[in-house]
Amino acid sequence: MIKRGKPTRQFTGLYYAREARGISRSELVRRSGVSKQQLSRLENGLIRLRLDHLTPFAPHLGYSPEQILLWGRHLGTEGHDFDAQPVGSPQKQSTEASSRGVPELDSRGEKGEGTKRNIRRDGQHTDHLKDERWIFPDTFIRSQLHTSVERLLVLECDGDSMAPTIASGERVIVDVNHRTPSPDGLYAIRDMFGSIIFRRLHALRSTRPARIRVIADNPKHPSEEILLTELDVAGRILCCLKLF
Repeated sequence: MIKRGKPTRQFTGLYYAREARGISRSELVRRSGVSKQQLSRLENGLIRLRLDHLTPFAPHLGYSPEQILLWGRHLGTEGHDFDAQPVGSPQKQSTEASSRGVPELDSRGEKGEGTKRNIRRDGQHTDHLKDERWIFPDTFIRSQLHTSVERLLVLECDGDSMAPTIASGERVIVDVNHRTPSPDGLYAIRDMFGSIIFRRLHALRSTRPARIRVIADNPKHPSEEILLTELDVAGRILCCLKLF
């Protein structure tokens, strides 16, 4: 006769997030205002978790709703062993994470260095990538950036030509599939040496052939007008990751 054991209980990420913080169920109920019965059902998987379910708990647990929802599906979130990192910070690359993370260009990488895994081809240019990737919530990419993770690249500003809009050392998120300078705005472009720089582009629509005004926001740096055919757009800048 085969004796059947009890099925292993499958807790959700909410349970593990609470346990990792050392907060009792009663305390989380008091802080969040959610009933103890509802919290129990959410932790035990009796209700399929959604982001709106987790919003009342996230501030008290110190994790984003996305981190809690995806607990166990990201590197380092198995069981109790969650190495909490702020949303949007670089994570160590893995087979799973690299499929979701946004790569960052290694502008200081020496030419010829790097493996095939750490480079990207952009037309006639070869760009080197850092080993770490950035992890952003899917809702942020879809709802705020209005794009997909496969189209994105993180770039670091080198120099003060775009100050105060983008300061040296600050990073931007670029849509590398947006290669046409329309609408007017901030773009990453290639200079005469093939390096990526940031500029504000304004199309002079009354000129023939079409010309583009390439503007440095810092008045100490010159702006110029060039033919559209001379412009090499690497992508459109969607947002800047600023530190305060």
